[in-house]
Amino acid sequence: MTWQIRILRGAIKQLEALPAREYKREYKSVKAKILSLAENPRPAGSQRLKGRPGYRVRQGNYRIIYDVFDQILTVEVIRIGHRRNIYK
Repeated sequence: MTWQIRILRGAIKQLEALPAREYKREYKSVKAKILSLAENPRPAGSQRLKGRPGYRVRQGNYRIIYDVFDQILTVEVIRIGHRRNIYK
């Protein structure tokens, strides 16, 4: 079952601000991690956030914050950023 991925406008800007090598890597890239959420929105290593709704998944030093809507099979990417700045 394939889920639809929606990326919010703010997350698109954060994605564009990432270093090109982190986004375009052949494997283990932020882009590949986001696309993999369409197959499994709760992969091994993902964690439910405390204090706000959603999940987070790691990709190197970067974090992807997203929410899952089971009723409509949609994953909504909320924020993308470096681990030291993402939770502020």
